[in-house]
Amino acid sequence: MSKTLKNKNSEKEMSFLDHLEDLRWHLIRATGVVLALSVVAFLAKDFIFDVLIFGPKNPDFPTYKLLCRLANTIGLEDSFCFTESQFRIQSRTMSGQFSAHIWTSIMTGFIVGFPYVIYEFWKFISPGMRSNERSNSRFFIVIASFLFFLGVLFGYYVVTPLSINFLGSYRVSDQVFNDFDLSSYIGLVRASVLASGLIFELPIIIYFLTKVGIVTPKLLRTYRKFALVGVLILSAIITPPDIASQVIVSVPVLILYEISIFISAAVVRKQRKREKAHVK
Repeated sequence: MSKTLKNKNSEKEMSFLDHLEDLRWHLIRATGVVLALSVVAFLAKDFIFDVLIFGPKNPDFPTYKLLCRLANTIGLEDSFCFTESQFRIQSRTMSGQFSAHIWTSIMTGFIVGFPYVIYEFWKFISPGMRSNERSNSRFFIVIASFLFFLGVLFGYYVVTPLSINFLGSYRVSDQVFNDFDLSSYIGLVRASVLASGLIFELPIIIYFLTKVGIVTPKLLRTYRKFALVGVLILSAIITPPDIASQVIVSVPVLILYEISIFISAAVVRKQRKREKAHVK
Protein backbone atom coordinates (compact mmCIF):
# COMPACT_ATOMS: atom_id res chain seq x y z
CA MET A 1 0.00 0.00 0.00
CA SER A 2 2.78 2.41 0.94
CA LYS A 3 4.62 1.50 -2.26
CA THR A 4 1.54 2.39 -4.30
CA LEU A 5 1.20 5.74 -2.56
CA LYS A 6 4.89 6.38 -3.10
CA ASN A 7 4.56 5.69 -6.83
CA LYS A 8 1.56 7.99 -7.06
CA ASN A 9 3.39 10.76 -5.24
CA SER A 10 6.44 10.40 -7.47
CA GLU A 11 4.22 10.62 -10.56
CA LYS A 12 2.63 13.80 -9.24
CA GLU A 13 6.03 15.33 -8.47
CA MET A 14 7.44 14.68 -11.95
CA SER A 15 8.63 17.89 -13.57
CA PHE A 16 8.26 18.84 -17.22
CA LEU A 17 11.80 17.64 -17.94
CA ASP A 18 11.04 14.35 -16.20
CA HIS A 19 8.06 13.87 -18.49
CA LEU A 20 10.25 14.60 -21.51
CA GLU A 21 12.80 12.06 -20.30
CA ASP A 22 10.04 9.51 -19.84
CA LEU A 23 8.69 10.25 -23.32
CA ARG A 24 12.19 9.89 -24.76
CA TRP A 25 12.52 6.34 -23.43
CA HIS A 26 9.08 5.39 -24.73
CA LEU A 27 10.09 6.67 -28.18
CA ILE A 28 13.43 4.85 -28.00
CA ARG A 29 11.77 1.53 -27.17
CA ALA A 30 9.14 1.97 -29.90
CA THR A 31 11.80 2.93 -32.44
CA GLY A 32 13.94 -0.06 -31.43
CA VAL A 33 11.09 -2.49 -32.06
CA VAL A 34 10.27 -0.87 -35.42
CA LEU A 35 13.93 -1.06 -36.49
CA ALA A 36 14.19 -4.72 -35.41
CA LEU A 37 11.10 -5.58 -37.47
CA SER A 38 12.53 -3.52 -40.35
CA VAL A 39 15.62 -5.76 -40.35
CA VAL A 40 13.37 -8.84 -40.62
CA ALA A 41 11.47 -7.19 -43.49
CA PHE A 42 14.78 -6.30 -45.15
CA LEU A 43 15.81 -9.95 -45.11
CA ALA A 44 12.41 -11.03 -46.50
CA LYS A 45 12.98 -8.98 -49.66
CA ASP A 46 11.49 -11.47 -52.14
CA PHE A 47 8.21 -11.80 -50.26
CA ILE A 48 7.90 -8.07 -49.48
CA PHE A 49 8.47 -6.91 -53.05
CA ASP A 50 7.40 -9.75 -55.37
CA VAL A 51 4.29 -10.73 -53.40
CA LEU A 52 3.18 -7.61 -51.48
CA ILE A 53 4.51 -4.48 -53.21
CA PHE A 54 4.17 -5.66 -56.82
CA GLY A 55 1.09 -7.80 -56.18
CA PRO A 56 -1.44 -5.03 -57.02
CA LYS A 57 0.09 -4.56 -60.50
CA ASN A 58 -0.60 -8.17 -61.50
CA PRO A 59 -3.87 -8.95 -63.35
CA ASP A 60 -4.55 -11.93 -61.05
CA PHE A 61 -4.70 -9.73 -57.93
CA PRO A 62 -7.86 -10.68 -55.93
CA THR A 63 -9.37 -7.17 -56.13
CA TYR A 64 -9.33 -7.14 -59.93
CA LYS A 65 -11.02 -10.53 -60.10
CA LEU A 66 -13.73 -9.41 -57.68
CA LEU A 67 -14.35 -6.08 -59.44
CA CYS A 68 -14.47 -7.78 -62.84
CA ARG A 69 -17.00 -10.33 -61.52
CA LEU A 70 -19.16 -7.57 -60.00
CA ALA A 71 -19.01 -5.49 -63.18
CA ASN A 72 -20.16 -8.43 -65.28
CA THR A 73 -22.95 -9.16 -62.79
CA ILE A 74 -24.44 -5.65 -62.94
CA GLY A 75 -24.02 -5.37 -66.71
CA LEU A 76 -20.94 -3.12 -66.96
CA GLU A 77 -19.13 -5.75 -69.02
CA ASP A 78 -15.32 -5.46 -68.74
CA SER A 79 -15.13 -1.85 -67.56
CA PHE A 80 -13.53 -2.90 -64.24
CA CYS A 81 -11.53 -5.84 -65.59
CA PHE A 82 -7.73 -5.59 -65.49
CA THR A 83 -6.44 -8.08 -68.05
CA GLU A 84 -2.81 -7.03 -68.37
CA SER A 85 -0.31 -4.63 -66.89
CA GLN A 86 0.08 -1.67 -69.24
CA PHE A 87 3.19 -0.22 -67.65
CA ARG A 88 6.68 -1.15 -66.57
CA ILE A 89 8.59 -0.21 -63.45
CA GLN A 90 12.14 0.99 -63.75
CA SER A 91 14.89 2.42 -61.54
CA ARG A 92 16.83 5.31 -63.05
CA THR A 93 19.25 6.09 -60.23
CA MET A 94 22.23 4.14 -58.91
CA SER A 95 20.86 3.94 -55.38
CA GLY A 96 17.19 3.75 -56.40
CA GLN A 97 16.60 0.07 -55.68
CA PHE A 98 18.64 0.04 -52.47
CA SER A 99 16.85 3.15 -51.15
CA ALA A 100 13.49 1.60 -52.04
CA HIS A 101 14.51 -1.55 -50.19
CA ILE A 102 15.51 0.40 -47.05
CA TRP A 103 12.41 2.65 -46.86
CA THR A 104 10.01 -0.16 -47.71
CA SER A 105 11.52 -2.25 -44.91
CA ILE A 106 11.07 0.64 -42.45
CA MET A 107 7.46 1.13 -43.57
CA THR A 108 6.81 -2.60 -43.10
CA GLY A 109 8.45 -2.50 -39.67
CA PHE A 110 6.21 0.38 -38.62
CA ILE A 111 3.03 -1.32 -39.84
CA VAL A 112 3.83 -4.66 -38.19
CA GLY A 113 5.05 -2.95 -35.01
CA PHE A 114 2.12 -0.55 -34.75
CA PRO A 115 0.53 -2.35 -31.76
CA TYR A 116 3.74 -1.94 -29.77
CA VAL A 117 4.02 1.74 -30.79
CA ILE A 118 0.47 2.27 -29.52
CA TYR A 119 1.34 0.32 -26.36
CA GLU A 120 4.24 2.69 -25.62
CA PHE A 121 1.98 5.68 -26.27
CA TRP A 122 -0.60 4.28 -23.85
CA LYS A 123 2.08 3.59 -21.22
CA PHE A 124 3.10 7.25 -21.45
CA ILE A 125 -0.39 8.71 -21.01
CA SER A 126 -1.88 6.10 -18.65
CA PRO A 127 -0.22 7.43 -15.44
CA GLY A 128 -2.22 10.64 -15.89
CA MET A 129 -5.52 8.75 -15.99
CA ARG A 130 -7.83 7.92 -13.11
CA SER A 131 -8.01 4.28 -12.09
CA ASN A 132 -11.48 3.83 -13.63
CA GLU A 133 -10.36 5.50 -16.87
CA ARG A 134 -7.32 3.23 -16.98
CA SER A 135 -9.48 0.12 -16.62
CA ASN A 136 -11.97 1.35 -19.22
CA SER A 137 -9.18 1.95 -21.74
CA ARG A 138 -7.79 -1.56 -21.28
CA PHE A 139 -8.82 -2.55 -24.80
CA PHE A 140 -7.48 0.67 -26.34
CA ILE A 141 -4.41 -1.04 -27.84
CA VAL A 142 -6.49 -3.87 -29.33
CA ILE A 143 -9.11 -1.54 -30.84
CA ALA A 144 -6.57 0.97 -32.17
CA SER A 145 -4.47 -1.82 -33.72
CA PHE A 146 -7.55 -3.48 -35.22
CA LEU A 147 -8.70 -0.22 -36.84
CA PHE A 148 -5.21 0.50 -38.16
CA PHE A 149 -4.76 -2.95 -39.70
CA LEU A 150 -8.28 -2.77 -41.12
CA GLY A 151 -7.36 0.54 -42.76
CA VAL A 152 -4.08 -0.90 -44.06
CA LEU A 153 -5.94 -3.82 -45.65
CA PHE A 154 -8.49 -1.40 -47.13
CA GLY A 155 -5.71 0.74 -48.58
CA TYR A 156 -3.89 -2.29 -49.97
CA TYR A 157 -6.84 -4.20 -51.42
CA VAL A 158 -9.05 -1.27 -52.47
CA VAL A 159 -7.30 2.10 -52.80
CA THR A 160 -4.00 0.81 -54.23
CA PRO A 161 -5.40 -1.43 -57.02
CA LEU A 162 -7.97 1.21 -58.04
CA SER A 163 -5.21 3.80 -58.33
CA ILE A 164 -2.86 1.47 -60.19
CA ASN A 165 -5.57 0.30 -62.58
CA PHE A 166 -6.54 3.87 -63.49
CA LEU A 167 -3.17 5.62 -63.49
CA GLY A 168 -1.29 2.69 -65.01
CA SER A 169 -3.60 2.50 -68.02
CA TYR A 170 -4.18 6.23 -68.49
CA ARG A 171 -2.61 7.76 -71.62
CA VAL A 172 -2.75 11.19 -73.21
CA SER A 173 -1.44 9.72 -76.48
CA ASP A 174 -0.40 6.38 -77.92
CA GLN A 175 3.03 7.89 -78.48
CA VAL A 176 3.64 8.07 -74.70
CA PHE A 177 4.58 4.88 -72.86
CA ASN A 178 4.01 4.34 -69.16
CA ASP A 179 7.40 3.50 -67.66
CA PHE A 180 7.11 4.48 -64.01
CA ASP A 181 10.01 5.01 -61.67
CA LEU A 182 10.33 2.57 -58.78
CA SER A 183 10.11 5.34 -56.17
CA SER A 184 6.91 6.68 -57.75
CA TYR A 185 5.20 3.28 -57.68
CA ILE A 186 6.25 2.46 -54.12
CA GLY A 187 5.28 5.99 -53.05
CA LEU A 188 1.74 5.40 -54.32
CA VAL A 189 1.45 2.07 -52.48
CA ARG A 190 2.93 3.55 -49.29
CA ALA A 191 0.68 6.62 -49.33
CA SER A 192 -2.46 4.57 -50.01
CA VAL A 193 -1.75 2.04 -47.26
CA LEU A 194 -0.54 4.38 -44.52
CA ALA A 195 -3.13 7.09 -45.23
CA SER A 196 -5.95 4.55 -45.05
CA GLY A 197 -4.54 3.06 -41.84
CA LEU A 198 -4.39 6.47 -40.15
CA ILE A 199 -7.83 7.52 -41.46
CA PHE A 200 -9.35 4.42 -39.86
CA GLU A 201 -8.07 5.70 -36.50
CA LEU A 202 -10.77 8.41 -36.64
CA PRO A 203 -12.94 6.88 -33.86
CA ILE A 204 -9.92 6.75 -31.53
CA ILE A 205 -9.03 10.37 -32.29
CA ILE A 206 -12.62 11.49 -31.69
CA TYR A 207 -12.66 9.59 -28.39
CA PHE A 208 -9.67 11.51 -27.03
CA LEU A 209 -10.85 14.85 -28.43
CA THR A 210 -14.19 14.31 -26.68
CA LYS A 211 -12.44 13.39 -23.43
CA VAL A 212 -10.58 16.72 -23.38
CA GLY A 213 -13.69 18.67 -24.40
CA ILE A 214 -12.60 19.80 -27.86
CA VAL A 215 -15.28 17.78 -29.71
CA THR A 216 -18.91 17.07 -28.79
CA PRO A 217 -21.58 14.87 -30.42
CA LYS A 218 -23.60 17.99 -31.21
CA LEU A 219 -20.64 19.52 -33.02
CA LEU A 220 -20.09 16.35 -35.06
CA ARG A 221 -23.77 16.19 -36.03
CA THR A 222 -23.88 19.90 -36.90
CA TYR A 223 -20.91 19.62 -39.24
CA ARG A 224 -21.92 16.27 -40.74
CA LYS A 225 -22.57 17.88 -44.16
CA PHE A 226 -19.18 19.56 -44.13
CA ALA A 227 -17.61 16.26 -43.12
CA LEU A 228 -19.26 14.63 -46.13
CA VAL A 229 -17.68 17.22 -48.43
CA GLY A 230 -14.33 16.74 -46.70
CA VAL A 231 -14.51 12.97 -47.13
CA LEU A 232 -15.28 13.35 -50.83
CA ILE A 233 -12.33 15.71 -51.24
CA LEU A 234 -10.09 13.30 -49.36
CA SER A 235 -11.31 10.41 -51.51
CA ALA A 236 -10.57 12.43 -54.63
CA ILE A 237 -7.02 13.00 -53.41
CA ILE A 238 -6.12 9.40 -52.55
CA THR A 239 -8.06 7.70 -55.38
CA PRO A 240 -8.29 8.04 -59.17
CA PRO A 241 -10.63 10.79 -60.43
CA ASP A 242 -13.57 8.52 -61.25
CA ILE A 243 -16.87 8.46 -59.38
CA ALA A 244 -16.95 4.73 -58.69
CA SER A 245 -13.56 4.70 -56.95
CA GLN A 246 -14.42 7.76 -54.87
CA VAL A 247 -17.70 6.22 -53.71
CA ILE A 248 -15.97 2.94 -52.79
CA VAL A 249 -13.48 4.83 -50.61
CA SER A 250 -15.97 7.36 -49.20
CA VAL A 251 -18.50 4.87 -47.81
CA PRO A 252 -16.22 3.27 -45.15
CA VAL A 253 -14.92 6.69 -44.04
CA LEU A 254 -18.49 7.99 -43.64
CA ILE A 255 -19.37 4.89 -41.61
CA LEU A 256 -16.37 5.61 -39.38
CA TYR A 257 -17.59 9.18 -38.95
CA GLU A 258 -21.01 7.97 -37.79
CA ILE A 259 -19.35 5.51 -35.41
CA SER A 260 -17.28 8.41 -34.08
CA ILE A 261 -20.48 10.35 -33.28
CA PHE A 262 -21.78 7.35 -31.33
CA ILE A 263 -18.48 7.06 -29.43
CA SER A 264 -18.44 10.79 -28.65
CA ALA A 265 -22.01 10.60 -27.32
CA ALA A 266 -21.09 7.63 -25.12
CA VAL A 267 -18.12 9.52 -23.65
CA VAL A 268 -20.28 12.57 -22.88
CA ARG A 269 -22.93 10.40 -21.19
CA LYS A 270 -20.31 8.82 -18.93
CA GLN A 271 -18.88 12.23 -18.05
CA ARG A 272 -22.35 13.53 -17.11
CA LYS A 273 -23.08 10.49 -14.95
CA ARG A 274 -19.75 10.98 -13.16
CA GLU A 275 -20.54 14.65 -12.54
CA LYS A 276 -23.98 13.80 -11.13
CA ALA A 277 -22.44 11.19 -8.86
CA HIS A 278 -19.97 13.75 -7.50
CA VAL A 279 -22.78 16.25 -6.88
CA LYS A 280 -24.73 13.68 -4.86
